[in-house]
Amino acid sequence: MENRIHHRPGMSRHKLQHLVVSAGVISANLFLLPLSANAEAGVSANQITFGQSAALSGPSKDLGLAMRLGILAAFDEVNRQGGVSGRKLSLISKDDGYEPENAARNTREFIKSGEIYALIGNVGTPTAKASQPLATIHQVPFIAPFTGAAFLRRPELSNVINVRASYEQEAEAWARYAVDTKKLKRIAIFYQDDSYGHAGLDGLNKALERRNMKLIAKGTYHRNKLDVQSAVNEISLAKPEAVAMVGSYKACAEFIRRSKEAGVNGLFLNLSFVGSRSLSKALGSHKEGVIISEVVPNPQDSSLLTRKYRQALGGIAPSEQPGFVSLEGYIAGRLATDVLKRIDGKITREKFLLTLKQSRWFDVDGLKLQFGPNDNQGLDIVHLTVIEARGEIRSITDLTPIY
Repeated sequence: MENRIHHRPGMSRHKLQHLVVSAGVISANLFLLPLSANAEAGVSANQITFGQSAALSGPSKDLGLAMRLGILAAFDEVNRQGGVSGRKLSLISKDDGYEPENAARNTREFIKSGEIYALIGNVGTPTAKASQPLATIHQVPFIAPFTGAAFLRRPELSNVINVRASYEQEAEAWARYAVDTKKLKRIAIFYQDDSYGHAGLDGLNKALERRNMKLIAKGTYHRNKLDVQSAVNEISLAKPEAVAMVGSYKACAEFIRRSKEAGVNGLFLNLSFVGSRSLSKALGSHKEGVIISEVVPNPQDSSLLTRKYRQALGGIAPSEQPGFVSLEGYIAGRLATDVLKRIDGKITREKFLLTLKQSRWFDVDGLKLQFGPNDNQGLDIVHLTVIEARGEIRSITDLTPIY
């Protein structure tokens, strides 16, 4: 029997992590009401239930927990206002440990059970690659996966709804900064040896090809491992001026520490997937000057969106610091809510996807997401941040954001 744990306002991330380890499965709802024979999966008279498979334990758990927290903040915000057509939104999160086979199992269980209306907030490229085909076969909305992989942006995937910019767009931002602005020539890459790492590698190769350049060195490691020394040896010998990094925050932090000790003094450029705050914490005293490409606004800015996000986050986790990952989860939850509110009549999966396709434009407190007949990605924003000595995440002002 599946364990269910209820989120309480004010519960810290540490307590959440403890509960995840204890039970492996988190549910944000108090109970699931039985469905009538002709009801839509995951929809009852009083509730709409979403499912999430994400890393809630293991080396990438900070990302899954932060995405979950942001989604919960958005759902709590709408629930306080009466929900959607009188229905409260709930979230069931299952731990996949950032392993594809676990993500596929969770997705099959979600679909077979009939208890979820849509999937939201998957974390990672390899896990999405395992889950998305199952969701597509059954036309279950696959909302806001936390990955910029190109395969999810194929227009024929009518059930996939991306929020964030692609890894190719992030790699272009790296190249604009390192090559066009800083005039660096010797670029290397450190990447996870799977579909995630290869997606980042492909994006960077394309960005450099547009500039008639090639990588001078490559180094890899294995998912959920910290086997980075061979990559450090390979890349440090090439004496790079910049190292692009496509990995998880713990592996990237380990690589940066060892590379600096080996005498590599160039730029370290990370994809948004690392989670800026998680990377900063993992780096310890080696954090200063490390750069991250970001795909959502700075959570500490003064826009209406980020003010409402911080208020919503404080409503369920007052001790939690605002961050880019939980903001992305919040935007995902707000988008899902907006689509639901626009559905006319019975709430079905088919109507959800049709409503999003027909509406095209969504305004989340000033942040505009646009979709089209052949475009299932809402945002194209990419900007760069840098970690300062004390751990603050500061936007880099000498690079215009890419749209």
